[in-house]
Amino acid sequence: MEPASTPESTTLFEYDEQSFLCETENFAFAAFSTTVLYLLVFFLSLVGNSLVLWVLVKYESLESLTNVFILNLCLSDLAFSSLLPVWVMGYHWGWVLGDFLCKLFNMIFSISLYSSIFFLTIMTVHRYMSVVSPLSSLRVHTLRCRVLVTTAVWTTSILSSVTDTAFHKVSPDGCNYSELRWFLASVYQHNVIFLLSIGVILFCYVEILKTLFRSRSKRHHRTVRLIFTIVAAYFLSWAPYNLILFLQTLLKLRVIQSCEFSQQLDYALLICRDVAFSHCCFNPVLYVFVGIKFRRHLKSLFRHFWLCRQQASSVPPHPLGTYNNEGASFY
Repeated sequence: MEPASTPESTTLFEYDEQSFLCETENFAFAAFSTTVLYLLVFFLSLVGNSLVLWVLVKYESLESLTNVFILNLCLSDLAFSSLLPVWVMGYHWGWVLGDFLCKLFNMIFSISLYSSIFFLTIMTVHRYMSVVSPLSSLRVHTLRCRVLVTTAVWTTSILSSVTDTAFHKVSPDGCNYSELRWFLASVYQHNVIFLLSIGVILFCYVEILKTLFRSRSKRHHRTVRLIFTIVAAYFLSWAPYNLILFLQTLLKLRVIQSCEFSQQLDYALLICRDVAFSHCCFNPVLYVFVGIKFRRHLKSLFRHFWLCRQQASSVPPHPLGTYNNEGASFY
């Protein structure tokens, strides 16, 4: 996937005469608004995801597989948001960081993107196993299982980023794919993984809902509601951007040849990319509004700091009760 080093488009390749005729739009305002948005998202993501990590480590049990997934999602979002100032710099000064950092930052971009998809899918599968077939998930809370699952996801994400890492290079237009075919390969790969994940998640939630209609467990309802909200926010943020990138491949392959459509696609790309890249700061907000225990922990954390600031003696906040492995997630 291409994070765009210039405001005009996501990737720039060799243009024919028709493409030159189509490039008549001015995106100066888009560059300014995107700069402000990216810097704001960077700050919110840094603060929000750091708070989530703090709450997880201080108050919650990482023996819960769901908590391990949430922790890794935070790390993935922090890695993604750390790149936003780099893309802002590319908007205004072009790529000045050299070929190595061009490849490295695109590798981080791809790894964070794929790891988010994989962790969200596995979270849903894990929830499916816990709700639909509880006995089958009795052994998934061992330390060995948590390490193996986490390692497998990050390893798969790294392998999936090979195309973006190897075939980016610095050109006069910025840090872009060296050839059109690698851009096409990256878009198609990501869209295939994206669609497969949607299929798996939809299947799991259909089965989960069938089971919950026959169950009165409020704990399961709360868990499913939080994970569903996280997954829905991710796919609603990224699905339009992936669709626009796919349509862009049709333009580059000349399957679609229309200047008007190309210009409309440029506008849509700017909007959808900004929404997609803003997703890295959404999850902490969702935890606040959906996660009851997370809100309690956050209040305890703020209360503790307030008491320390007042130089009053205080006992460190205590987790609200004891939890078993599955009940340890802060929903």
